[in-house]
Amino acid sequence: MAERKIEQKKKVLVVGAGGFAGGFLVKEGLDRGYDVYAGVRESTSRKYLTDSRIKFVVFDFDNENSLAGTLRASLPEGERFDYIIYNLGATKCLNFMMFSKINYDYLRDFTDAMQQAGMMPEKFLFISSLSVLGPGDEKHFTPFTEETIPTPNTRYGASKLKAEMWLASSEVPYIIFRATGLYGPRDHDYFLMFKSIKSGFDFSVGYRRQLLSFLYVTDLATAVYDALEKAPVRETYNVAEPRVYSQKEFRKMAAKSLGKRIVIPMRMPLWIVKLVSAIAEKWGVASMKPSTLNRDKFNIMKQRNWAVDISKAQQAFGFSPKVSLKEGIDRAIAWYKENNWL
Repeated sequence: MAERKIEQKKKVLVVGAGGFAGGFLVKEGLDRGYDVYAGVRESTSRKYLTDSRIKFVVFDFDNENSLAGTLRASLPEGERFDYIIYNLGATKCLNFMMFSKINYDYLRDFTDAMQQAGMMPEKFLFISSLSVLGPGDEKHFTPFTEETIPTPNTRYGASKLKAEMWLASSEVPYIIFRATGLYGPRDHDYFLMFKSIKSGFDFSVGYRRQLLSFLYVTDLATAVYDALEKAPVRETYNVAEPRVYSQKEFRKMAAKSLGKRIVIPMRMPLWIVKLVSAIAEKWGVASMKPSTLNRDKFNIMKQRNWAVDISKAQQAFGFSPKVSLKEGIDRAIAWYKENNWL
């Protein structure tokens, strides 16, 4: 009787596994039965990468000549990763030249290394950002689509667009996700907003109407694997919860979840926030610690329109976020409380 062939698990490499979303991307792969490899740096914290099934690959991105060898050594000869999720990136830097280095140069070097090692995956999913598109329509508030012409107004967005353009000019079988505001447990940026609301104040920028979009981190992780399994390559998708919110709605949901009855909305004129952002940025450079508030962040905060059309992702791989903003805020705040952040 012929021996029954054992089906081999598909192998996925998550590059940037130590970042906020990285741990969730690793967990989703494990939950789906993948053989998951976490791509990290030597200095990366593994605090949220404790599952014994995780295999680690340690990259030195500052030594581009080492990357191909590291890839080859990560698997037996002749094998390759079925999928690679590239989640490595920087959202704030001391020196804005570092945006280009981390968000573009590292990606270029890594894809070159894949080619050199003969380890081009079946699909390569790059986590980009809605910031590549710039301000958009702030008069009629037309939602962003994948056909919107990118006009980034931040160095962060420009560096992500540069990376997208590199992939488009390469032979990499890419899928690009342009993600909107990502939040959930362990995130630091929205945590600062929750902390402020808990103290009784909600700070916002500008006086004109603003539409905000969000995506809970587990919905991103689900969408990534759905796209890898179902979506065609060399395509770009906007990913966000299908509806938009006002700052007032966000404040009310957060206040209720925090048990805060009175929260004072503090609307700051753009010129004041711009001045404070410039000072905070210079202080960050002087203290050698990147400031959350900087000129790039100011341009993101002043943007009025973050509405997103997600119909392309819905049609291509059934994208359907399950976690509403209210539920996501409740989950995130519960985690912050349990872990003594709030």
